[in-house]
This record gives sequence, structure tokens and C-alpha cells, in this order.
Amino acid sequence: MHTGGQPIRVVENGIPELQGATLLEKISFMKNNLDEYRKLLMGEPRGHYEMFGAIIVSPDIESCDFACIFIHNEGYATMCGDAVISLMRYAMKKGLVKNVTLPETQVNIQCPCGPVTAYVTYDGQSTGAVRFQSVPCFVFQTDLTLEVPSYGQITVDIVYGGAFYAIVSAGQYCLDIRESKVSDLRAAADATTDILRKQLELSHPETEGVSFVYGTILTDGNDDYSEEITDTMCVYAEKQVDRSPCGSGTSSRIALQYFKNKVKVNQSRTFRGPSGDVFTAKVVKEVNCGKYRAVVTEVKGHGYFCGNSTFTLEENDVTGRGFLLQ
Repeated sequence: MHTGGQPIRVVENGIPELQGATLLEKISFMKNNLDEYRKLLMGEPRGHYEMFGAIIVSPDIESCDFACIFIHNEGYATMCGDAVISLMRYAMKKGLVKNVTLPETQVNIQCPCGPVTAYVTYDGQSTGAVRFQSVPCFVFQTDLTLEVPSYGQITVDIVYGGAFYAIVSAGQYCLDIRESKVSDLRAAADATTDILRKQLELSHPETEGVSFVYGTILTDGNDDYSEEITDTMCVYAEKQVDRSPCGSGTSSRIALQYFKNKVKVNQSRTFRGPSGDVFTAKVVKEVNCGKYRAVVTEVKGHGYFCGNSTFTLEENDVTGRGFLLQ
């Protein structure tokens, strides 16, 4: 599948049973015992540097219809709104949803960052937009100044939207998010992520396993409320560029805009990713997350089916176990 051009490889079968009573235990088991399946599915020759995947497993939260493990070129993600959007259509097609209603069905998904509620338009088949409401999003730190090698002094905001991101205008690097080369934007974002991972100590007040810098989001700097489209590019994991506006990244951007008094509750904004596709997003309500003021955001986009694949690995095929080239 794809969401806004971002590939979402949904794994239906073939991975051995993941041991563990909870989703986090299943992820830990896969990391420690079955990570070769992630490398085989994400890496070449079956995948590529920018591939993303989702493995559906049983939830340990009773109210959830299913749970997801998100995989990418570096390892495992705590949240992926892109995958959630595509998986809603997949779940409806495959009968994974407990209660189907018309004209819209609510689906509860257990993600590594926590339970996420999504809504998919349904009239016997799911063909319309999907919207999901985030886990509580909050601003960890604003106006953090860094010395980024090759770029000088850069000021970023650190925001949690299911994963921790640095958010920064591309203009600070003397780059234009629509006109500059993707390679140049990737390099700037990665240099920022790299220095943050070395210097910034993160902590989430309630959720285990999410306290690390997942990536850097470059923007066009257009944060004031407007009906104009605002451009965004998320570089995450190991220099991986999200083709869509990035679901959890969009949650983070709209949350930051809210806390900087750029938007109000239920004021929608449109975000465009590198592929040219768009998500709309808004803040639904304000909540608390530990000591932080937080918000629940809603992101809307479209996911599409692309095809079906069956992969094999011959016993003596060492290269076929997965490798990556940029």
C-alpha cells in the first residue's frame, strides 16, 4: 500500500510467532530473535532504503481491534500515521474490525506509543479518506539552539507526536523545501538529528520505549494560521525521507502551532509532503500528559492498495538477506 506516496508494506504471513504477552514484549522478541525478517523485507533486493512496513499482531489492550509493529531501514518505529491511514482500509477489507458501522467505522489500533483511534469512510467498501486521532502530543522544548556541523547555529523545537521530532525551518540552512535537492535537505535534517541524539536527553512521562529523537522535520516556516498549504519534509530513522507529509510529524507540527498560538482548536491546516500529496490536520482538544500540557490531534489522508508480493529466500543466498544502498 501507499499513503501519500509513502510505501507501506503490510506483512500478512510468513514471520514466526512473536512471543510475549504485550506489544512491547513482542517487539523486543522480534528485535532480539527475528530481526533478519525486518532486514529481508525492508532492504534490497526486495525493498529499498526508504521502505516502511507494518506487521499486524494481536493487541493486549482489550478495546483495540489489532496491534501493529512498525519496521523501517534502521529498526522499529513507535508510531506511523502513514501506516495507520493505509491499515484502516486494509483492516476493513480483511475483516479485522469488530464493529462495522455506516457511513464511518471507528477502528482502535494499538501502536507501540499507545492506542490510536481512527475513522474510515465505509459504505460496503472503504474507498474514502481516513482520519486518526493521536496519542497526547506535547512540546518538550522550544527554541533549542544547537551548533550543527557544516551549518552553524540552528534553533529547533522538540515535539512529541507519537515519536520525538525536531522541527525547524529549512530556511535556517539556507535551503528551500520545495526547490532544494532532496539530498541537500536530507543531509541538513540528518546532521541535526545526529547532534540531538548525542546531546539531548529525552523523557516521556508515561510511555516506555519512546524517549529518543526519531527524526527532524523541515518546514517552509509557514506556521501562522492560513488556508495556504504549508510544506514539510520528515527525515527519520537512518536518513529515511517520508514521501508523505508524515502522519506523526503532522501531529507534531499542528501541536507546535497550537502551543505557539498560531492555530486554535478545530482550525484545520493543510500540509504537503515531498510527493506533492497532502494531509489535513487540526487540534481536537487539550489534555494532560504527565507534567505537560498536551493535545489530541486529528490527521486526515488517503491510503491506497498497490499490489501483492510473495518473497522467498534460498538457503545459500547471503546477499538476499537484505542490504541497503543510498
